[in-house]
Amino acid sequence: MSDVDASRRAAALLVAAAGLFLLTLPHAHAQWWKRAPVDFEECADAAEKSASKAEKTAALADCNAKFAGRRKAGGGYTYYDFLQDRSFDIAGPNPTPEEQKKIDEAYTAYLADQRRSNEAAQATARQQREQQEQQAQQLQQVALRTEVERVPVPVERPKALRQKGAPCTKGSFSCEWPRLSEGLSELKKLFSPTPNKPAKKS
Repeated sequence: MSDVDASRRAAALLVAAAGLFLLTLPHAHAQWWKRAPVDFEECADAAEKSASKAEKTAALADCNAKFAGRRKAGGGYTYYDFLQDRSFDIAGPNPTPEEQKKIDEAYTAYLADQRRSNEAAQATARQQREQQEQQAQQLQQVALRTEVERVPVPVERPKALRQKGAPCTKGSFSCEWPRLSEGLSELKKLFSPTPNKPAKKS
């Protein structure tokens, strides 16, 4: 019986020594028995307690890699897809395969909408450009017509007197006036004596 008591005492001492050893270990080495974080927020809270800024940054990056969803205020989680600039409600801290499939389908529809919007914008821009070109052509045509109308057409200057030896149209004033003028001059000479000439003595 003494051997049994001695072995019991040795076992009790061994357990007590092990317990004392575990209690004296630093807190950082004892984290192996803590549970893992269940979502991003718990992981981020643990990262905040990191000793240095570099450790904190690395821990937050690890949290981002582990958990895609973020906790919502009213319960549940939301997943933000930066490609679509849109959030999706999900059941847990990460999308399930079914939820991921829906997110991918939404992204495919988003790309199709973007393509249609781009094509419509290009068609509208092309139409506006064509209208501007047509308006520019119309303005240019109006400007050319206006310039043509403004240019004075050269008009032949009327001839006051007919040049001698030039052909003359019968009955026109320019042809008849010189003849009338000469005739009148001759008549004046016949009826009016020349006052400057002295009379001859016989």
